[in-house]
Amino acid sequence: MKKVQRLFEIDPWKIRTTKLDKENRRLQESLTSIGNGYMGMRGNFEESYTGDHHQGTYLAGIWYPDKTRVGWWKNGYPEYFGKVINALDFIQMKLFINEQEIDLATNDIEDFDLELDMKNGVLSRTFVVAVDEVKVRFTFERFLSVVKQELAVIRLTAETLVGDAQLKVVSKLDSNVQNEDSNYEEMFWLEKERGHQEEISFLTTQTIPNNFGIEQFSVTGAMKHIGAVPGLQQDDLLEVAETFTFDLKEEHPIQLEKRVVVLTSRDIPESEQALKAIDLLTEYDDSFEDLLAEQNAAWANRWALADVLIDGDDEAQQGIRFNIFQLFATYYGEDERLNIGPKGFTGEKYGGATYWDTEAYAVPMYLGISEPNVTKNLLKYRHNQLPQAQHNARQQGLKGALYPMVTFTGVECHNEWEITFEEIHRNGAIAHAIYNYTTYTGDESYIQKEGLEVLTEISRFWADRVHYSKRQQKYMIHGVTGPNEYENNINNNWYTNYLATWVLSYTLENYKKFQTLATVTISAEEQAKWQDIIDHMYFPTDEELGIFVQHDTFLDKDLMPTSELDPADRPLNQNWSWDKILRSCFIKQADVLQGIYFFSDQFTQEEKRKNFEFYEPMTVHESSLSPSIHAILAAELGLTDKSMEMYQRTARLDLDNYNNDTDDGLHITSMTGSWLAIVQGFAQMKTNTGNLSFAPVLPTNWEQYAFHINYRGRLLAIAVNQKEVRIDLKDGPALDMMLYGKEISLSSSISVPLEQEEQHV
Repeated sequence: MKKVQRLFEIDPWKIRTTKLDKENRRLQESLTSIGNGYMGMRGNFEESYTGDHHQGTYLAGIWYPDKTRVGWWKNGYPEYFGKVINALDFIQMKLFINEQEIDLATNDIEDFDLELDMKNGVLSRTFVVAVDEVKVRFTFERFLSVVKQELAVIRLTAETLVGDAQLKVVSKLDSNVQNEDSNYEEMFWLEKERGHQEEISFLTTQTIPNNFGIEQFSVTGAMKHIGAVPGLQQDDLLEVAETFTFDLKEEHPIQLEKRVVVLTSRDIPESEQALKAIDLLTEYDDSFEDLLAEQNAAWANRWALADVLIDGDDEAQQGIRFNIFQLFATYYGEDERLNIGPKGFTGEKYGGATYWDTEAYAVPMYLGISEPNVTKNLLKYRHNQLPQAQHNARQQGLKGALYPMVTFTGVECHNEWEITFEEIHRNGAIAHAIYNYTTYTGDESYIQKEGLEVLTEISRFWADRVHYSKRQQKYMIHGVTGPNEYENNINNNWYTNYLATWVLSYTLENYKKFQTLATVTISAEEQAKWQDIIDHMYFPTDEELGIFVQHDTFLDKDLMPTSELDPADRPLNQNWSWDKILRSCFIKQADVLQGIYFFSDQFTQEEKRKNFEFYEPMTVHESSLSPSIHAILAAELGLTDKSMEMYQRTARLDLDNYNNDTDDGLHITSMTGSWLAIVQGFAQMKTNTGNLSFAPVLPTNWEQYAFHINYRGRLLAIAVNQKEVRIDLKDGPALDMMLYGKEISLSSSISVPLEQEEQHV
């Protein structure tokens, strides 16, 4: 196991350090990112910092189709690589003491304190700097309103501890920004308008033209300052600036508050943005304290339902809260046009676009800790993009719909062939989300129409993508990449074949059930063909080992456990060639086990155990999506210590930088894994059959854990300690459910003794 890299103190509610770690500044920035679902940013400084760092501000739904055609471009290849683009830097407040600029990369500082409060999303920072004979303490407080989502609030407090000084603050809106992956330092923004109106300054920019017919996005930022007379205006290309001066005296602190409104053409036409931004800044005239109180109340409402309490392990407690905070800072379901990018607002890796992670990992958590409409919006996102998914399938010469691996619009925009062409299992995850929503909520209104439209087109894709082997007299799927991306272009990936068969079966079942209501028609000929595929699909298995084989030739590899690896080789993707990785037996993430997790009720405990014992020892968990699935299955098998090991890895993946890759952004979508590991793992919550059940276990070093879930119009509170399991019905009608395999009727509360038997692999 890799040695963890921990930059912040252990605290149940805060991410805090008293060290400015210049060598790991990028990692600090990632871990102190904030957002409100509409916009977000890395934990950058307001004042100058000329050392190595990654300046990044991102706006939901704002992206650019970048060039991707190269000499080996092939038919069916995406025309462009879609990527989130670094946007308006609106936090800038450059500091000058007696005309000397403060730069934390070069100035000596004292009493540094950096803190992200997860209760309310406030990022604060304090430091003391000496210039000549003067010593000044600066404090910054910053938050992005989750109530007024266009609004960002920054408050600067400055006071001299020794001597008097002149303080100059240059506050900017600056679009002179670049992506780290820009082609030849390409800039993505053009200035359209700037101006000053009384105490408000604004800047409007637009993305540069593209050759792919994708709309150009316009963004307007407007700023207003409180605590000083209107500043000197000094504009430059792609920026507006105001300068404020203060006479600092000992024991007389000053405060300057900066408020920014950001609007985009996704909601407001460019021609109306400046006026609208000015109106909103005028309208949002509450005091800092009132805005903060509003922020506190909104986050408190979120935490009241979503919080997971862990007694006896502060590391675990901090990990789960950090992950839930960052997820809600990225997405809270208000806008059905949006989805959950794997880096959220914290970086540019993976293009910042939508992956299958949402359906496979985020949907189960959001079902439990938010209102059903949040998940329904995620389903609508895919239904709205069904025509584009049909386009993707046609690009490959296939029928039906192929949902993209990476997208902003529904059109595939990934730039790696083994992903674009081969990792087609993502299609099944889209269908599984519909199943998950329906069995969890009991709401069949979606699947009757929109859901069946999606399922039918996905099924048509699978029916066209399979081929029939006359030699084996079985249907097969060749040339794929499974969830284990450390193998490409393989044949008969068990998970992909199983998922395809399940989608066909689930679609037929629901078409027959809702045929009179459905908006699609599946001919008798199609139905017969689909059933033939279901009845004759090939699944690689090994009877002697009692396992489902990951793909046709997996057992021909040089099989060995990860314990035989040299620790210096980990992580493999940063130390081995891609060729060496592809030839090895080592597994990036759950593959066969992903299917067993998805369809847990369809496999015996013995099948689960044999497959877990075979595949987990070869898994390097170098995908952030991997540990949670293993934690859940290990808990079900009674392997509580292994489950706890995997929980720790998924809960603190970023906080402890397990895979040495958090400096370029957090792993947002996989953060749901820590919640899943507790609720579906330790508590063994299952809803696959349409009935709710629990069979909780307690990690040996925990005294208690507790959480809430929304389930079919009810609010339940579940608490597990060393003696008992207690379930309280906080709201809603009585519920028939299962607890440790026994039927119970929950009308108020019930307590039963904890049942726990630790086993070992």
